[in-house]
Amino acid sequence: MKVTQHIANAAGKSLFSFEILPPLKGQNIQCIFDNIEPLMEFKPPFIDVTYHREEYEYKELPNGLLEKKIVKKRPGTVGICSAIQNKYQVDAIPHILCGGFNREDTENFLIDMDFLGIDNVVALRGDAVKSEIYFKPEKEGNQYASELVTQINNLNNGIYLDADLQNTNKTNFCIGVAGYPEKHMEAPSLDSDIHFLKQKIKNGADYIITQMFFDNRKFFDFVAKCRKEGIEVPIIPGLKPISTKKQLNQIPHRFKVDLPDELIMEVVKAADNETVKEIGIEWCIAQSRELIAAGIPVLHYYSMGRSESIRKIAATVF
Repeated sequence: MKVTQHIANAAGKSLFSFEILPPLKGQNIQCIFDNIEPLMEFKPPFIDVTYHREEYEYKELPNGLLEKKIVKKRPGTVGICSAIQNKYQVDAIPHILCGGFNREDTENFLIDMDFLGIDNVVALRGDAVKSEIYFKPEKEGNQYASELVTQINNLNNGIYLDADLQNTNKTNFCIGVAGYPEKHMEAPSLDSDIHFLKQKIKNGADYIITQMFFDNRKFFDFVAKCRKEGIEVPIIPGLKPISTKKQLNQIPHRFKVDLPDELIMEVVKAADNETVKEIGIEWCIAQSRELIAAGIPVLHYYSMGRSESIRKIAATVF
């Protein structure tokens, strides 16, 4: 079922959903199930599965040439989505990136998803690999998420890369895209970021899911700006409880997200990370309650492979 249908069927009730990471290469599907199992009692209508590009580094050989070596890989998004849908009878939503795919790769990925009966995808540009400062698209690949949305929407209309194909099957994907309440790190301003977000909706996106934020006012202001610009699709907030003191520096650095002073001071005064985890849970509970009271259709939690904190939040809120 499409995300937009789940929202419509909820008839105003706020739904619970979450996102998982594929396991590192060498691990099996059971580590995914171990993360999902504690959260199933809250009846998530869908679960997002991220896609991670290969991370690599270059090593200089004795002959002076550089050897490219893969240092980390999280394979299995297609298989994980299929396993989740088969085991739990909930919709699994794969993330699909511009980075790492040319357009033919993208088309084949989407065909596989269609064969598996997957109704939703999240279209993302993706980040630069760690060895690069700026994002570099693949040769003959989509450069922007808006282009990726167009390609998916074309398939929904039976338009394939090979224009000579006849009697083509139309896919029926519900397309999600990312939104940034505090703007994307590369955007010159929030207004310009929303301008390009609007283009993704125009190209066929059906809903928006946001980057994490810790101040609900920024989310509400973001939604108001989107609505003013004529963006009417559902906007789903992404939430993550802070869990370690290191994240006070890591989150602003990696995601360009501000942390409220009140939260920062509570974490700074905490005796240990167990205390920080409890502070993060309570903060996220307060955020969740306010969002539900405002009638937000879905609350989406970034579990990052750990379900304990998310379970405590959901048990209190849902």
